Amino acid sequence: MPIPRRSPHDHIPTASGGPEEDADIELNEMMVSRRRSISTEEMRRFERNVGEMFAAFGMDLGTPATKDTPQRFVRALFDSTEGYDGDSKLVTAFDTECHGGPDCELSQVVEGPVPFFALCEHHALPFYGWAFMGYIAHEQIIGLSKLTRLVRLFAKRFTVQERLGREIAETLEQVLHPHGVAVYVGAHHICTQMRGVREIAPETRTTSWRGNYATNPELRTEFLRICQSHR
Repeated sequence: MPIPRRSPHDHIPTASGGPEEDADIELNEMMVSRRRSISTEEMRRFERNVGEMFAAFGMDLGTPATKDTPQRFVRALFDSTEGYDGDSKLVTAFDTECHGGPDCELSQVVEGPVPFFALCEHHALPFYGWAFMGYIAHEQIIGLSKLTRLVRLFAKRFTVQERLGREIAETLEQVLHPHGVAVYVGAHHICTQMRGVREIAPETRTTSWRGNYATNPELRTEFLRICQSHR
């Protein structure tokens, strides 16, 4: 299944003739930088525009504390979206000792909670929380640190929580080709707390199931029990 890029419905056409090769190409493209080079002149223009906006909204930019705020804001926004730069280390996987023989035991690997901070693409305001990832290996496993990298790759982009969980699940599928993948994400959204309905402390939870997790309710229950026991 192709990995969603700018939206969950986008597809990157390729010249290959098979879906597996198309998926591999999209995976490799996702791991390298997607954002263009930004010149110093452009950054200065961004800072001036932000300064004009902040001043119009009431900020006094003439104080020692605020005179560099537009510059800090633009830099913070740039750093918070570094997930668009990709992460080539994510494609690293290792062989398991199981190759489908009669003595092969299918064990569940669960990692989490992995904390993250992201920017909602609807309001460019933060949402933050944690993610759990589970998979049942086939012939390959992935280093545990790579699972943290995977969460942060997609969290450091303009996104929504539903897509974040789906992209994590689909990438694990493409990297490992496992028997099943599960992703559980819980997050607090600043856009619902600072504006709009002004909720006090809501938590949004989303799940993504692939393979054995999608067809086996007992496996899903076990995964969720593990997640809840480590909150």
